[in-house]
Order: sequence, then C-alpha cells, then structure tokens
Amino acid sequence: MIPIRDEIKTRKVPIVNTLLIAANVIVFILQWLNGGQSDSLTFQYALIPANFLASPGILSFRNIFTSMFMHAGIVHLAGNMLYLWIFGDNVEDRFGHLGYLIFYLAGGVIGSLAHVFSNPASTLPTVGASGAIAAVLGAYLVLYPSSRILTFIPLGYFLQLRPLPAAIVLVMWFILQLFNGVLSFGQVDVGGTAFWAHIGGFITGVLIGWIVSLRQKTQVKKGW
Repeated sequence: MIPIRDEIKTRKVPIVNTLLIAANVIVFILQWLNGGQSDSLTFQYALIPANFLASPGILSFRNIFTSMFMHAGIVHLAGNMLYLWIFGDNVEDRFGHLGYLIFYLAGGVIGSLAHVFSNPASTLPTVGASGAIAAVLGAYLVLYPSSRILTFIPLGYFLQLRPLPAAIVLVMWFILQLFNGVLSFGQVDVGGTAFWAHIGGFITGVLIGWIVSLRQKTQVKKGW
C-alpha cells in the first residue's frame, strides 16, 4: 500500500516538518554533488554498527545524526519524504514545533540504536531517516487512529485508490516491518532495509504519542 495524503488539516504551519524535509533533500543533493554514494563520504558519515560499538565516542554518536539525513538513492529519499510529508505535519501540530523536533531526533536515535544492537557485528554503513519517520508514524497512529488515509492498494495488475483508516495502514506497515525484522535477526552484513530501526522508532513513537495524548486529555479535563 502506498499512502498519498491524509484528511486532517493542521492548525499551524508545519515549519519544523518542512525544514526537516528540506534538510534531507539538501543533504542528498550535496551527496550527489560529492560523487553520489562515494565510499569515503558514506563510511565517514554513515552509521556502522560494528564501528559504533567498538569505539562509542563523539564521532560515533555524531554519525547517528548525520546518517539520519543521508539516503541511499532517489527512491529511498522520495519514499521517506512522502511518509514524512503526509504524517509529520499533524504530529507537529500536536507536539508543538520544538517538541516535535526533539521527538523526531529522539526517534531517530532510538531507531538507530535498535539497529545497532540487533546487528552488532555488521560493518555495512546505514543511512536514512526511516527510524525517525517510523517514530512519527507510531505517534500518528496513537493520536489520529481514525484519520482516513487516501491509499493506493495493489490488486493484481491494477491499483485501487481508497481511503483507509490510519489504524489499518500503519498497523499493517508495522506488522510488515516486524515480520521482516524477525526474519533478518542475527544476519550479518546483509544489505537492504534496517527493519529494526523502523521497529524501534515506531514503538518509541507509540509510547511518546500515548504519553502526550494522556497529558493533553488531562489538561483539557482540568481546563488548562
């Protein structure tokens, strides 16, 4: 399934979400101008689990953040930014600008660490905003489970465009990540998707989204 847009209008301009998308695009352009996915650039700024665990210093933690804004290709970038564009603005609306930025980065960090500890011996560089975006999806699921998501659904040779509840779209997405994550667990230096980064980020988003939702409901009841 490919989500196209949601139905919820934001109350505020999603400044942070827009800047995050712009930052990812700019970094990708800089990657391309510097030779695309050159080994030197990738190994310098990507997250490599074995290297991180061997010397968890300032540079290793720096690479968690730099890797979050790098992508392996235009399709990788486009897919991530599509999800961020659809779901990020509404989460920012509920969290506030600064809160959303902190949440996004925290989701990316936890997703990256989940990938590291599920693949501790891997020497393959990992790039992408998927862990942070997975956190956004998890929070959206908690905050807007009934929101309708206009979605392309593959049916044989045809694509049907249908509005589906966010709960269905996002739970199915998570189940797919969990299934693939379990299958990939314990494999070393197998390229592809960092499923455990998605899983770690999504669970983080669900938990933080649940906490924020409870807090906001409590404030409303008290008349704050």
